[in-house]
Amino acid sequence: MTERKIRLLLVFGGRSAEHEVSVVSAASVARALDPQRYDVIPVGIDKEGRWHLLPGPPALPARSSEELPSVGPEAGSGIALSREPGARELVTDAGEREEIDVALPMLHGPFGEDGTIQGLFELAGIPYVGAGVLASAVGMDKAVQKVLFRASGLPVVRHEVVTEHEWREDPDAVAARAEALGTPLFVKPSNLGSSVGITKVKSLADLDQALEEAFRHGRKAVVEESAEGAREIEVAVLGNDDPVASLPAEIIPKAEFYDYRAKYLDDSTELEVPARVPREVVEELQRMAVTAFRAIDCAGMARVDFFYREPSELIVGEINTIPGFTEVSMYPRMWEASGVAYGDLLDRLITLALERHGR
Repeated sequence: MTERKIRLLLVFGGRSAEHEVSVVSAASVARALDPQRYDVIPVGIDKEGRWHLLPGPPALPARSSEELPSVGPEAGSGIALSREPGARELVTDAGEREEIDVALPMLHGPFGEDGTIQGLFELAGIPYVGAGVLASAVGMDKAVQKVLFRASGLPVVRHEVVTEHEWREDPDAVAARAEALGTPLFVKPSNLGSSVGITKVKSLADLDQALEEAFRHGRKAVVEESAEGAREIEVAVLGNDDPVASLPAEIIPKAEFYDYRAKYLDDSTELEVPARVPREVVEELQRMAVTAFRAIDCAGMARVDFFYREPSELIVGEINTIPGFTEVSMYPRMWEASGVAYGDLLDRLITLALERHGR
């Protein structure tokens, strides 16, 4: 008897500033999924938040192109989750139904990586890949995760958390707090990824503009001291109750820092997988990555970013609960270097989702 295929809801796009990156991640994932095992149901969320059942997965852009694909308002049939308890179905505007076994949210940023869609799947009783509501929300908030990392004994970069209200009410006090960190500084939105909205501040005279840019994306910003001279190392984590860490990788950006363009549009950034660090440093990176994963009660997958100063100083930067899944993304590349191929990695993540839901 032929085994029934798993009907997998692949969700991508969304309302955040990381919309296009999400679409590219989903395109890479769809291409890697085994068609003998999965029936992929591609659902794109446009920038207004409408769900569309698409005729097929998105196509990967040409590597030479700087235009990243997006989900348009007329991309496909309007779709919604069934309101019937336990139905695990999508319903189109025309009343057609699509059964779902498991969801794979390939959404980056707010309204996708922050616990919102995870809560929707919980309410609908649909198994889904990745972290739950709490870990997703914490993993999206750079300020809150640092509190939990410290409580777990992990070192974090010196920083200040600034709300837009504080900045408007008393900019001089905020500037004084930033000045105490020294320059250069990095100013970033607290609830966004893919280096969107991040500014490197070389002089306090540029702080106003950097904060204005961060507050375009949310009400809270993180002002961090620059880890000058440190190497940027990343580690991938996979699992539920017994998570394991990959070999580390190093980012060697040609730009001033590893910004949005360097991550997704610029081929000049060098990615060294695995990173050339001593074995004892590898082991400590892996230990700290798993500790960070557990600190936010994560599940499924995460990428943990570090700063490394030789010979042995390690600082946790942040954790990402839905890391990029493009062909050049670090998460799948680190697992490939650790002996887990892209397609096998997706199989494991889907199995972990079904196991977690079953418990």
